[in-house]
Amino acid sequence: MSSRKPKLILVYEPKKACFDRLVADNHVPERAVEIASYLAQSTDIAAEFDALAAACQKRGLSFAPVTLDAAASVLAGEDPKTTLVWTLTDGIAYFRGGAAPALARLNGLKAIGADDALFALCQDKFRSGAVLGALGLPVPRAGLARDGAWLVAPPDSPAGWFVKPNRLGAKIGIWPDSRCHDLGHALELSRRVFAAYRDDVVVQPYVAGRNARASFLGLKPDTGAEAIGIALVDSGSDFQTMQDSLALYGDTGVAAKAAGNYAEPLLLPVGASQPRADARIRRIAESLMVGLGLRDVFSIDFRVEADDSVHLIEFEVCPGLPCFDFRDYCRQQWGLSLANAMAETAMNRLRA
Repeated sequence: MSSRKPKLILVYEPKKACFDRLVADNHVPERAVEIASYLAQSTDIAAEFDALAAACQKRGLSFAPVTLDAAASVLAGEDPKTTLVWTLTDGIAYFRGGAAPALARLNGLKAIGADDALFALCQDKFRSGAVLGALGLPVPRAGLARDGAWLVAPPDSPAGWFVKPNRLGAKIGIWPDSRCHDLGHALELSRRVFAAYRDDVVVQPYVAGRNARASFLGLKPDTGAEAIGIALVDSGSDFQTMQDSLALYGDTGVAAKAAGNYAEPLLLPVGASQPRADARIRRIAESLMVGLGLRDVFSIDFRVEADDSVHLIEFEVCPGLPCFDFRDYCRQQWGLSLANAMAETAMNRLRA
C-alpha cells in the first residue's frame, strides 16, 4: 500500500501560454487575445489556489495546480493509487486541455470527468451535434461552411439562422449580426470567422426562447441526475457576443469589477416558472449521462421556449468552475463554496 498522501492535481492552461503559441503560429495578436480569453477561468481559478489547498488539507489531501505544459512530466511521476487529476480546460485545436485526461489515462491515474474522447467531441460542434441527433435528442440540425463555401448545406429556417465558429465554442467570434435572415449573409460570416480565427462555422436554424444552463458536480460517487441544477441565464440580450464574454471573465472581468461596471447575468431556477421544461431538461441530461457518458462534472446549454419546448445547444465536459453560474450551483445544490465542493468531490473519489 502506498504511503504517499492522497493528492488532487488541477491541470490548467494559462492564457499567456495559449496567446504566445497562437502568435507564433501567425495569428493576429488582437485575434489571439480574443481566442485566449476563453481560458479566462485559468486566470480566475488562480485566486482559489490557497482556498483549495486549505480545503484539501482539511480533508487529508494535498493540492497541486499544474500548468498544461508541465503536465506530461508531472503526471508521469505520480502514484496511481493516491493521485486524482482534474482538468480545468478542454480543447483540441486552439486550446490543448483535452490532452490532460489522456495523459492521466496513459499514466494509470484516476481522473475527474468524462472520457478523453468526449473532450474532443464537445469541442467540434458539428460532429457533436450529429452524435446528439443520432441519440434522438432535440438538437438543431446544422450546416457547415468554410470561408464562404458550404461543406454541408443548412436546413431551411423561416426564423433565420444562427452562425457560430465550429471549434471555438458558442461565444468566441460571435458578433451582434450572428443571427441572420439570409444564407448569403451566413456565408459572409463564415468568411469573417475564417479570416479572423481560421475556423469553420456551424449554421443552425435560429431557435427562440431563453438561455438555460444545466450544471452538475458529482460530489459523491453515486450522485445522479437528481443533483443537476437548471437555471435560466438572463443577461438582457438574446445571445452572448464576444464583447459580452470578455466583460465577464479574466482580467477584463476583474477590471470591470474594480470600475464598478461588472454585471453578472441573473440566474433564475427553470423549475420555478416552467416545471415541464425543467423536467424535460433533466431527462435530456440523464440521457447524456447514460448514452454519451457524461459524468462527474459538466454543463449543458439549452434554449427554452415559452411553451416549454427545449432545444439542446451544446455540452461542456469542463464547465467554467470559477464562473458565476457554477459557483452559484455549488452554493445552491451542495451548500459549499467552490473550493470546498471541489475538495469534497476529490476526497470522495479518492476514497471510493
